[in-house]
Amino acid sequence: MEPAPEPQPTLTEPDAAAVAEVMQGLASPARIRILARLLHAPCSVGELADALGLGQPTVSNHLRLLRHLDLVAGRRDGRSVVYELHDEHVTALLRQVLEHVHHGRRG
Repeated sequence: MEPAPEPQPTLTEPDAAAVAEVMQGLASPARIRILARLLHAPCSVGELADALGLGQPTVSNHLRLLRHLDLVAGRRDGRSVVYELHDEHVTALLRQVLEHVHHGRRG
C-alpha cells in the first residue's frame, strides 16, 4: 500500500510570511490603539498623540510601520499628514478582532 500523498498547503510560504508580518505589526497595544482611533475618524500625528497620551515621535514610528504594512494611508492636509485606515479590509479585520475579544469576555 502506498503512503497517502502529502496534503497540499492552502497557503504558500510567501503568503504565509506576508500574513505573519502583518500580524506581527498588529502585536502592539499602541498600534492597536492607533488603528482603533482611526476607525472613528482620520487623524494627524498630533491628534493621535494627544488622544492616546503618546509622544509624537512614538506615534510617528508606529505609523511608519503601519504604512509599510498597508494598514494605514496618509494624505497631505496643508502642513500636516492626516492618517486613515488603508481600506475596508483593514476596517473589517480590526472590527472582527475587537468583536472577537469582546465576545470572549462576555462568554
